[in-house]
Amino acid sequence: MNRQVFIGIVAVILLIAVPFFFSLFYLNLLAEILVLAIFALSLNVLVGYTGLVSLGHAAFFGIGAYASALLAKEWSPQFLLILLASVLIAAAASAVIGLFCVKVNGFYFLMLTLAFSQMIYSFVHQSTTITGGSNGLSGLPSPMLGTIDLSNPVFLYYSIVLVFVVVYIVLGLIVKSPFGHVLIGIRENEMRMKAMGYNTALYKYIAFIIAGAIGGISGALYSNLNGFVSPNDVYWTMSGSVLIMVLIGGAGTMIGPVLGAAFIVILETIVSSYTTVWTMIIGIIFILFVVFMPRGLVGFARLFQKLAAHRLPISQKGTKPLVNNEANQ
Repeated sequence: MNRQVFIGIVAVILLIAVPFFFSLFYLNLLAEILVLAIFALSLNVLVGYTGLVSLGHAAFFGIGAYASALLAKEWSPQFLLILLASVLIAAAASAVIGLFCVKVNGFYFLMLTLAFSQMIYSFVHQSTTITGGSNGLSGLPSPMLGTIDLSNPVFLYYSIVLVFVVVYIVLGLIVKSPFGHVLIGIRENEMRMKAMGYNTALYKYIAFIIAGAIGGISGALYSNLNGFVSPNDVYWTMSGSVLIMVLIGGAGTMIGPVLGAAFIVILETIVSSYTTVWTMIIGIIFILFVVFMPRGLVGFARLFQKLAAHRLPISQKGTKPLVNNEANQ
């Protein structure tokens, strides 16, 4: 069995076993980590694999969250229907926004995504009759999975685990496919990919839609988990937070954004319980990561692995002359 597949199976078994050993506080904390891990994975499609740094990804998270909340209140509380509808709405929004964003690169792409995100934030903040304005949307009905009431934290947790596993597997297949290899080629050298005959604008556009749709999934799960949606979920600081998760975990890897989301959520939970300036502390930690660990937690782990593997042959080489000398004597 493939080592990665084995580790994945063990991880899923551990996630399934969590409710039997931990309290509801830790269960909700882990559910939040998984939701934000999906959000980070969606941004990683752009930042890590395509080389497009976005500072407006919260737009799709917010669209998914508000779509889920409004559909639950006005249409149906069925979990799967709401999730599917939210994904389609987020994908449609990313398809429209992506038409403009993929025409530019670098700093201009970053600023354009930020501008669209702020436009959506402004709409959410001012449309009090639809979105509740600055008060947000509260009193959402409990999500239902058929006849199962997901207001039970354990049932909702398992639903989030299932969605996370599906998203992780699907994204893993995408980035390892020929399409994913083209995205990596665009990240490394877009001009060369163009010279080879690839329509890089189309590939970036599809990647943008995929990232937006999965961002919508995380937003829909977030609204179901908290039972509340606010304009803060669309604000640019949310985009900054998820970008930090991707970079701290390790951009361009599958497990990196998951580790980054877990690291930030746990750090926020611990630090915010001791001080009110926890955002400054997280900022300092992020700076330290950028300076000393630019490839994130995954890059640091791989470097440590290489050093450990390299040290063993050196020690073995060092002993050989001693053995030969003893034999000669």
